[in-house]
Amino acid sequence: MFEKILIANRGEIACRVIRSCRRLGIRTVAVYSEADADAQHVRQADEAYCIGGPRPADSYLRGDAILAVARHSGAQAIHPGYGFLSENADFADAVEAAGLVFIGPKAASMRKMGSKAGAKQLMETAGVPVVPGYTGEDQSTATLQAEADRIGYPLMIKAAHGGGGKGMRIVREAGEFVASLESCQREAANAFGRDRVLLERYVEKPRHIEIQVFGDRFGGAMHLNERECSAQRRYQKVLEESPSPFLSPELRRAMGEAAVLAARTIDYVNAGTVEFIVGQDGPASGANFYFMEINTRLQVEHPVTEMVTGLDLVEWQLRIAAGEPLPLTQEEVRQDGHAIEVRLYAEDPEAGFLPGSGRLERLRLPRPDAGVRIDAGVVEGDTVTIFYDPMIAKLIVHDRDRPTALARLRDALSQCAIEGPKSNVAFLERLVRHPAVVGGTIDTGYLDRHLDEFTGTDEAADADMVLAAAVAVLIEQERLTRERALASADPHSPWAIADGWRLGHGSRRSIALLHRGQRLELHAQGSGGDYRIEFAGDSHRIAGARLADGRISFRIGDRGLRMSVIDDGRTRVVHDGDRRLQLQPVAMYQAGTTGDAAAADALTAPMPGRVVVVRVGEGDEVEAGQELMVIEAMKMELSLKAPRGGTVAQVQAAVGDFVDADVVLVALAS
Repeated sequence: MFEKILIANRGEIACRVIRSCRRLGIRTVAVYSEADADAQHVRQADEAYCIGGPRPADSYLRGDAILAVARHSGAQAIHPGYGFLSENADFADAVEAAGLVFIGPKAASMRKMGSKAGAKQLMETAGVPVVPGYTGEDQSTATLQAEADRIGYPLMIKAAHGGGGKGMRIVREAGEFVASLESCQREAANAFGRDRVLLERYVEKPRHIEIQVFGDRFGGAMHLNERECSAQRRYQKVLEESPSPFLSPELRRAMGEAAVLAARTIDYVNAGTVEFIVGQDGPASGANFYFMEINTRLQVEHPVTEMVTGLDLVEWQLRIAAGEPLPLTQEEVRQDGHAIEVRLYAEDPEAGFLPGSGRLERLRLPRPDAGVRIDAGVVEGDTVTIFYDPMIAKLIVHDRDRPTALARLRDALSQCAIEGPKSNVAFLERLVRHPAVVGGTIDTGYLDRHLDEFTGTDEAADADMVLAAAVAVLIEQERLTRERALASADPHSPWAIADGWRLGHGSRRSIALLHRGQRLELHAQGSGGDYRIEFAGDSHRIAGARLADGRISFRIGDRGLRMSVIDDGRTRVVHDGDRRLQLQPVAMYQAGTTGDAAAADALTAPMPGRVVVVRVGEGDEVEAGQELMVIEAMKMELSLKAPRGGTVAQVQAAVGDFVDADVVLVALAS
């Protein structure tokens, strides 16, 4: 076994690899960019070295700098994690040429799978079912248009060199093809350095099933069962689980065998994932599944496989890279219970899932135990930067079956509170309660077709939850009053009694809360957990209120309620077990926001990024909603559209410029 390895990655996957290495007694070397000097993977590794600027091209994609650190530190092997250089065959070759071990597949296997087009041709020859399409080298627009017309619509354009949902477009009619092709090629070139694409028939309402495979240096190959990743938004996985609630035993067996065949076809060594799509008729057809690709690395969602098999896949990677054979036979692989993973992101679901950045002022996650696992690369106080994926943490749960795993996941999500950048926690809570997820019927396009069912931007503040927040404020005020009294020179003074009584207004206390900019006012009388509260024109009798360990219990009339309350001093999150309500306490004299914003006279950057397309010039006439610019931020393209019709007065950014959030990019004549 290795004594020291270098981890050529960052964030939660680097921290994940460090954990396994520490358990095995292997010392770790981290590399980091200037933006990551205080990152958790730097703090957790045994030693760490800066390799360049904040942009990936200046640091984590610099194979030469990484190899120099490996030689200097005495590392014997390099673990690439996922993303960055993990599927770069040239880097794998360079690692081997430097006398080090690449903890992953052979470069030759990567090259066979590095092109989706070549991979499809290879798998079709080997007998693995593939989706009909075009994978040719002629990439002229005319040829691609002709092939698209031959295949028929809808069809999918996919970057031939890439993954992670980048460089993919669905085209539903011939007239949309060229614009979609150009956008896909541009995104592919930016993300992967190559703009070759392939075309394939688009399978309507498919399920996404992937099989975890492993191979060793002795010709052994096996699978560790499946993961279902059908809950996706814009081809990005949102929820992953194992086992799939969709597969029949016969289809599970057939897909496992096909995955092992695919691995053997390219002499696969180490961890990989064979991805398939299954048509909507699914198990009833007996064989309606198609090869998509092989990801020649560890997957983001590997923890669900670990939870149901009881295996450490990073340990398997290390042992196989060190020359050991596969630790188990196919028959010895167990599948115990059900595991589900969701990803907590700094993003705003109500603004089109716009990625966020900023300091994590508060990060409260459930306490890990046998049924709850947290994989994170940040802690409270860390910063989510604009340069990398905005993932905060992965939340993984495990229980005896799917219903209990979903219940555990709902409870775990209710304990999450993230302050600073906006997050997708509330979106995930709606997701795991939605009938399409609970019933196991969701397909890869469902979220995009029904996104309004998951965002809930028009939800009103629930009265019971507002009352719970107000009661928590009252109890907290009384606690602080008692503490100040005990610390004073006269703790028995009548002015120190925390009963809410005030001269001149009959012990009336008023509370103001903001909910989505709407001001909510409550007026209370009473103390010690017994109150009469006026809210929204009604009077509510509250009795027996108690606040302890983040939970508030109380009675409203003849109803007893129990909710969780998370308070960070600036916001108060109330959770009733199904829903969360975020409220901001404000002074009674502080006004909320009212009215609609006037039509904007300028197009501004919604977040920091790089301008990749400018479609207008000064003097151009534009219509409301017309695309004016495209910026690239956090590994995705954002289309920026005119806020109203008018004449372009000034264009203040050019292609290649880096722009800050909220700066004016295009000004319209008033």
